[in-house]
Amino acid sequence: MSCHPCPGLAIRANRNAFDRRGFLKIAAGAAVVATPGFLSNATAADLPRQRIKVGQIGIGHNHASAKMATFRKLTDHYEVVGVVEPDPEWRKRRGTDPAYRDLPWMTEEQLLNTKGLRAVAVETDVCDLAATAARCVDAGVHIHLDKPGGESLGPFKKVLDEAGRQGLAVQLGYMYRNNPAIQFCLRAIREGWLGKVFEVHAVMSREQPLAYRKWLSQFRGGTMYIFGGHLIDLVVAMMGKPQRITPYQRQTQPEVDLYDNGLAVLEYPRATATIRTASLEVEGYQRRQFVVCGDEGTIEIRPLEPPVLRLTLAKPRDSFTSGCQEVPLPPMPGRYDEQLIELAAIIRGEIANPYPLEHELTVQEALLAASGYPPG
Repeated sequence: MSCHPCPGLAIRANRNAFDRRGFLKIAAGAAVVATPGFLSNATAADLPRQRIKVGQIGIGHNHASAKMATFRKLTDHYEVVGVVEPDPEWRKRRGTDPAYRDLPWMTEEQLLNTKGLRAVAVETDVCDLAATAARCVDAGVHIHLDKPGGESLGPFKKVLDEAGRQGLAVQLGYMYRNNPAIQFCLRAIREGWLGKVFEVHAVMSREQPLAYRKWLSQFRGGTMYIFGGHLIDLVVAMMGKPQRITPYQRQTQPEVDLYDNGLAVLEYPRATATIRTASLEVEGYQRRQFVVCGDEGTIEIRPLEPPVLRLTLAKPRDSFTSGCQEVPLPPMPGRYDEQLIELAAIIRGEIANPYPLEHELTVQEALLAASGYPPG
């Protein structure tokens, strides 16, 4: 059974929001706590730079067409050379999507041998992601790899090791990294606004149709494996590698043999983080959230898209008062724009990768543990 595409998400335009550049000055350096010198969110308004030749392998991932549409939109940064999909069933189901209109359909060999190719977006169905990524890295190209990175750590680690040996970028498709609310949260934690963080509570659930749950049942880790990585990625960015992870997997609906209701607890010396995912929450998109509590303040982001951020402070910080307040956020140009612009800047050597290979490995290891997979 094939995946089902994710519905489009409207982006809220807050008329009281900071202008984008003003907000990014506030959030500068917030992309990763461990890399304070990083200049986040390079924009298309910057001076013209070398366009990067990019192709896409696979159209089976739920985010594949939206990624391609974004690459094609970012003409200051990318030149799309073609798309690969060897499976006729996927071509039949999704090949007519407007994102692929007028693009050359190629074999993988043709794409990887395209003169001047610098990067490939790996957007196959989930079970084929890691193996396809390995072939791309072996060919010497940077990759944007949709998630998750496979049901065992070994193949994914080999991809990262080879990328490190060749000096290639591997960017995982965790879409909340460049969300302005998350950027704000990272900056607040880095600068100590919340004091000592003692609790993170994160939820990413939705109500899934039976056909999707049947597709999902092929993965031992269930909903946690498919959705939990987005949240674990943020927890690791903020708090580092957890000391211990305990999964609590449950099956609620009987029609499909599937862990459709998952909880994982990530333990730190003075804090805990809980990750919840489910495929059965009515209007679950509206309750997707990321909450961080410290002894001097709390940030609540709910929903995650379009983001609404509530800040509670024990004392004034920057331009914010003590007490509870909603933080105005700049509108997002698109769900994937900022991340793919960031990838272009990494490839051109303008910035260091804010999510280095070590981070990606830690997140994948934590995701597998949270999903109940055995270590190793």
